[in-house]
Amino acid sequence: MTTLLLQNATLLATMDDARRRIPDGGLFIRDNVIEAVGPTAALPQTADRVLDARGMLILPGLVNTHHHFYQTLTRAVPAAQDAELFKWLKTLYPIWAGMDSEAVYVSAKLALAELLLSGCTTAADHLYIYPNDARIDDEIRAAREMGARFHATRGSMSRGESDGGLPPDSVVEDEEFILQDTRRVIETYHDAAPYAMLRIVVAPCSPFSVTEDLMRASAELARAYGVHLHTHLAETADEEAYCQATAGKRPVAYAESLGWLGDDVWFAHGVHLNAEEVQVMAETRTGVAHCPSSNMRLASGIAPVREYLDAGAPVGLAVDGSASNDSSHLLAEARMALLLQRVKGNPAGLTAEEALWIATRGGAEVLGRDDIGQLAPGKAADFIGLRLDTLGYAGGAIHDPLAATVFCHPQHVDLSVINGKLVVEDGHLLTVDLPPLIEQHNAIARKLVRQ
Repeated sequence: MTTLLLQNATLLATMDDARRRIPDGGLFIRDNVIEAVGPTAALPQTADRVLDARGMLILPGLVNTHHHFYQTLTRAVPAAQDAELFKWLKTLYPIWAGMDSEAVYVSAKLALAELLLSGCTTAADHLYIYPNDARIDDEIRAAREMGARFHATRGSMSRGESDGGLPPDSVVEDEEFILQDTRRVIETYHDAAPYAMLRIVVAPCSPFSVTEDLMRASAELARAYGVHLHTHLAETADEEAYCQATAGKRPVAYAESLGWLGDDVWFAHGVHLNAEEVQVMAETRTGVAHCPSSNMRLASGIAPVREYLDAGAPVGLAVDGSASNDSSHLLAEARMALLLQRVKGNPAGLTAEEALWIATRGGAEVLGRDDIGQLAPGKAADFIGLRLDTLGYAGGAIHDPLAATVFCHPQHVDLSVINGKLVVEDGHLLTVDLPPLIEQHNAIARKLVRQ
């Protein structure tokens, strides 16, 4: 067994049930689990490895609840820069159809590098397109190499244009194969144990790209294996209209009719829900992945996050796809969440602490985990450190270090520990050599867009 001691943090924000903030705080970790949290003087003074966090704010690792790693390959594509969701997708589907196993693997590593440097320690990714020889296994390999805690959502599309769906027929899969491969992935990879580094999620893409039969079968499959369910819902007004036109129901009623409500389900976006639907989400403990930058980028609208929180619905934070953001910086997303709830006219529409709570505890709840998202005894040893003596925090961190991380310009982390292992130290990512990765990624992106 190995031990790790972190001491002398200027401030340690636990995000525990008491929301404790501990000046001169520290952590004592045995293997991959936090054993003690408190003032430095109250902790053991020796360990196999000692980290001096003097001048740092220490937070639980951030949780990203929705992403599309592969979209790092198509950021800022000119034809998709000024489009709403449906046009944006129709523009990019043919490009994504050229991806292969290498493209999915390399893009996942690059997206994870961005996430890790932004403070994310747990990420859920929604891969729903499998052209050529691409498989969800490619992302899983990337996450293992990068050292990230990973929820791989085996997405799918089965309703092509010829069946009234949005995607071209060339990028959809046969439904029987989707279910068969999803079983394979769950049986091969899913780890239900506490502190698991890898879990599998069943994730048909959206109402406009899968059939009702696949939605029902996916819910049955997930519950037979005890895994979670994820899909897009109510992202845009167009999608809301699609649900009403094809199923005669509003988005939440449509989901309910398919068995898609409950504490084992979370939806990406949830922008266009009314007050009654928000209450249903809260009563059923159905989660939402809030994607503020993407919702602004695609002109999708403003999710009712304040209403979700007041009703008691689980809310997590997400960057969404890197071609609709066009970034994978989760701490920046916390800032956007705060600002977007205030733009409607309430200067306290979301507080800095609430934004960070969504990014930690909220995300953990949405993913169905009680072992991450907070710094407390018995929880996973996932934490990040940000230096407070930087240019971006000057004049802010001296007043309120926690709030400064949200109000001030988003920084990269100086320290990240995941499952008890150092992943970022002194601001440097330890699990990959970035320049060759960026070069390889750009070569693939260039080839894809010019094909």
